Amino acid sequence: MAVKIYNTLSRSKEELKPGNPPLVTFYVCGPTVYDYIHIGNARVFIIFDVIRRYLQFREYDVKLIQNYTDIDDKMINRANEQGLTVKTLADQFIRAYEEDVSALRVRPADIKPKATEHIPEIIELVERLLRNGYAYIADGDVYFDTASYPQYGQLTRQKQDELLAGARVDPGEKKRNPLDFVLWKKKKAGEPAWDSPWGEGRPGWHIECSAMSMHYLDDTLDIHAGGADLIFPHHENEIAQTWGADQRQLARYWLHAGYLNIEEQKMSKSLGNVLTVRSLIKEHNPLDLRFLILSAHYRSPLNFSDELVAQSRSGRLRLQEMIDNLLSAHKSAGDVFGENEEVLAKALKGAQNRFTTAMDDDFNTADGLGALFDLARSCNIYLKEAYPYNGELLDQVQQFYGAVNDVFEIIDLSAPESLDDEIAAKIERREQARAEKDFATADQIRDELLNSGIILEDTPHGTRWKRK
Repeated sequence: MAVKIYNTLSRSKEELKPGNPPLVTFYVCGPTVYDYIHIGNARVFIIFDVIRRYLQFREYDVKLIQNYTDIDDKMINRANEQGLTVKTLADQFIRAYEEDVSALRVRPADIKPKATEHIPEIIELVERLLRNGYAYIADGDVYFDTASYPQYGQLTRQKQDELLAGARVDPGEKKRNPLDFVLWKKKKAGEPAWDSPWGEGRPGWHIECSAMSMHYLDDTLDIHAGGADLIFPHHENEIAQTWGADQRQLARYWLHAGYLNIEEQKMSKSLGNVLTVRSLIKEHNPLDLRFLILSAHYRSPLNFSDELVAQSRSGRLRLQEMIDNLLSAHKSAGDVFGENEEVLAKALKGAQNRFTTAMDDDFNTADGLGALFDLARSCNIYLKEAYPYNGELLDQVQQFYGAVNDVFEIIDLSAPESLDDEIAAKIERREQARAEKDFATADQIRDELLNSGIILEDTPHGTRWKRK
């Protein structure tokens, strides 16, 4: 079965056909590094981290580029407010971003370019647009001429006259058309600037991604991705300027993650409900946040609340407990294969098929998680009813969970932690008391362990433990 991707450009699911298989070139728009990222930003980065991992699971060779926007109006204003240089501000929040997404288990991109490190490539791209008649100079600023590109609006699925209704011209701009967008900004007092054929200035926002993707890949991207808020104008403008420069499409497939709301409300500074990742990971296990984000399809709106995080934690820990029990069961595993093993083997095959089918269908992580829980229920029944266990079958189940966790990374697959000697001795004394039918002593030890954060579960095959 082939991987199918919902392409925002065509508004349909399409079979993934990379330009140079098994290589998949993948560009994700990164953060503007003037502040800490919030949980809405994190949804985007987690989703495309999982998509990248799944493509690798499907044996594609993925090359991921994710940029840093380290020069724009927000950065200049924030740096001036704090009495910093823009570079100092950028360096500070690049470090913060990398710390935060690392906590969320997002793997680093293969290439992490900064806009300010690619000024020559940006200038050369603007020069091509001017030569080709897709741009014009107005008092030191350079604008893209949207009227020169009749297909403008194709990603948004709106005609230019419809887009004009919401367009505006900011004070000081000398556009021919309200839809035109700036490629190069003339220097203003107190702003960083670079030399260019049009005088000192700095790049506009949209030009950087086209310039950097062209520099590192020099071909049509397979996948270009970002949040739904980037469809217009950012990605629409990238398509236009890439065509204007080279008469080619920028990307074959456009992927966009849906919006995240807080307690059913749009996240905004005016409502005071912007939740930074940095604050959330002080209160919640980052794996619970990751689990919550994967519990909905990436294109669907997602609500965020403390209650939903708690539900995610509960679900994730159910999986973790089953995995820990599975690992412990190896201590008493053999090679028997009977009816119980047949049932579990069938459940494993079903989970494998369901996971791959779900993820092949536009990366349906919610249904992919469902496959894990289906198998977990079968595993729990097996561990309760079958004894001794089949070691080879347990290995196969663990290998499946390991492969899926390499995509989702929501559970810990390492061997269960060992108990310290004092607690282990108490459990052994309790086992002896139960064998001697001294249930009062056994209950007393159980309560002592519970107060120490150790929960005991008595099974037909011995006592299992877990921490609260």
